[in-house]
Amino acid sequence: MKTYAVIMAGGVGSRFWPQSREKSPKQLLNIFGDHTMIQDTVHRLNGLIQNENIFVITNQTQKPLIQKQIPAIPKENIIDEPFGKNTAACIGLASVIVEAKDNDAVIVTLPADHLIQDVESFQATLKKAINFAGKSDSLVTIGIKPTRPETGYGYIQIDDKSGSEDINKVLTFAEKPNLSTAKRFVESGDFLWNSGIFIWKAESILDEIKNHMPELSDGLEELKPSIGTSNFKSVLTDVYGKLKSISIDYGVMEKSQKVYLTKSDFDWSDVGSWQTVYELSHKDDDGNAVEGDVYMMKTFNTYIRGNKKFIATVGVSDLIVIDTDDAMLICDRKNSQDVKNIVDSLKLNNRKELL
Repeated sequence: MKTYAVIMAGGVGSRFWPQSREKSPKQLLNIFGDHTMIQDTVHRLNGLIQNENIFVITNQTQKPLIQKQIPAIPKENIIDEPFGKNTAACIGLASVIVEAKDNDAVIVTLPADHLIQDVESFQATLKKAINFAGKSDSLVTIGIKPTRPETGYGYIQIDDKSGSEDINKVLTFAEKPNLSTAKRFVESGDFLWNSGIFIWKAESILDEIKNHMPELSDGLEELKPSIGTSNFKSVLTDVYGKLKSISIDYGVMEKSQKVYLTKSDFDWSDVGSWQTVYELSHKDDDGNAVEGDVYMMKTFNTYIRGNKKFIATVGVSDLIVIDTDDAMLICDRKNSQDVKNIVDSLKLNNRKELL
């Protein structure tokens, strides 16, 4: 039984505007270190999953950029969706493609834009989940033991009395909570952060899609005969045109009775906003994190990511400042999640040059 990986890499990362754009999205940026986020995602799989068994699901715009960034992955393994339909369609598409290659496959499905630095612990957790998924028809996810009452993450409640020390039955999924609810979750001890990483057999996830998302399942069945043929793209476009946009969490995970969780405490972040980047960055004695040509006076707890311009700040605090060739973001750190609203406005006003 071989293990495959599916990397979901079709997002735009609108909360990372103005640096993240349709042609240079978050996962293709060097936000931490010398490598881009998708390069780090592939590197974390080294020694666990062979490059020829790694698939990437992206879009038409990003496909050539991804091929350039991860040349070790076969070009035919980088699949472009005709248009985005959220994670359920993405995962369904990847699963039928992998199943066509190996009908006994175990698949690790993971986002392209998360930060995980403890690779040894990450791989050890995956091995446990792969082993459990391979011996059962379960859908396995990874839960991160919370270190604080975080309001920016989803949570998963487990039955601590079921399963083993490392694998537990999932009871409920919870969306991003308010602070008081997050505190209650953490204090209870049976809620973990939802990592968005899934492990399952191709057969298992496709069966659960059939049970809970019959329209998507019908579309995937229509697609199967075209896999590996010259008319695959045209059939895919037709199939995708009929699909609803829905996440795998809503479509399957929250409905299935076969969901289990592997606990882990490796360092993990979904890097969901510039505020998160600030929190993860090295800071000076005044709480500032700076990249670029910057002068600061009486400036505190501020993140500045410069480009070519000289940037100076005086008498400010708790800001996010992001400079690019054609745009600049100045934002209160506590409002960094709202940056996506700028992108929505630009789309509404047809400002394609800034998207």
